[in-house]
Amino acid sequence: MKTHTHRPGSPGHLDPGAGLTEAFVALPDGRRLRSVTAGEGDGPLVVFEAGMSAPAASWVHTQREIGARTRTVAYDRAGYGGSDPDPRDRTVERLADDLAGLLDGLGESRPVVLVGHSWGGPVIRLFAERRPHRVAGLVFVDATVAELVSGRGARILSWSFGALAVLARLGGRNLVAKLTLPRFSGAIAESDVDVILRDYACARAMRAGRREAAQVVPALATMRRLQAAGTPAVPTICLQAGRLDRGMSRTRPRFNRVAAELMAAVPDGRVVVVEDTGHLIPQENPAVVREAILEIVDAVAGRR
Repeated sequence: MKTHTHRPGSPGHLDPGAGLTEAFVALPDGRRLRSVTAGEGDGPLVVFEAGMSAPAASWVHTQREIGARTRTVAYDRAGYGGSDPDPRDRTVERLADDLAGLLDGLGESRPVVLVGHSWGGPVIRLFAERRPHRVAGLVFVDATVAELVSGRGARILSWSFGALAVLARLGGRNLVAKLTLPRFSGAIAESDVDVILRDYACARAMRAGRREAAQVVPALATMRRLQAAGTPAVPTICLQAGRLDRGMSRTRPRFNRVAAELMAAVPDGRVVVVEDTGHLIPQENPAVVREAILEIVDAVAGRR
């Protein structure tokens, strides 16, 4: 196993939150990824893949709850939180390879349950296509689909992350937090909100998000191919936001329709529209995310 704990106060160390454990995993090229683990037992490992600009901390509340039932791991992708930056382009292929490297470094060989929010959706789709034997179940959380991607939208997204990085660097952390994470469920403790905002509403996360946003359009061909090929025949739930936020009056119905079509082709798949909730489902409605994950964990256990 290539993982080792990191001493508090040393470079890269970040308090992961109560009940969670931080460790660092070495990838084959020498880069280190910061992982956060919780839980124990013989059940399937639940792996959390965050959205663009989001660190491991974005899952802190849900990870603790799932960790009460089974093993879990979240991680900072390259350039986020305590993870090393990547000198190479942050393509979706590169992200999927890093996920595989993380699991290898943790010594994890059994099939896992993958949970992907937003841009994490294409990452876990590609991982599942390349390594189907390593996937036991899937939870898509308002996962990005090719039909929503445009060159103009990607340029705006990249510019936005760049502007937010400058704002954070100039001391505008509170405004960055308000713009990127405007709503939190009352179920999420203030201490967890502090952990999330520390690693999310900062220049480092926005710069990493900008690098990933630059690879959205190049990823389109891969995304279309993955969607056409279909989701692996494993227990799968797709959570979709139901609230029509500003600018989503046309795209949200289309987004949810595409998700429903993708799930209709999965033998053990279904879509759940989470009413009165926006794109940031893990922060706005963590209970529905928890229940979806536990449903998949139970289905996987029943297959054994």
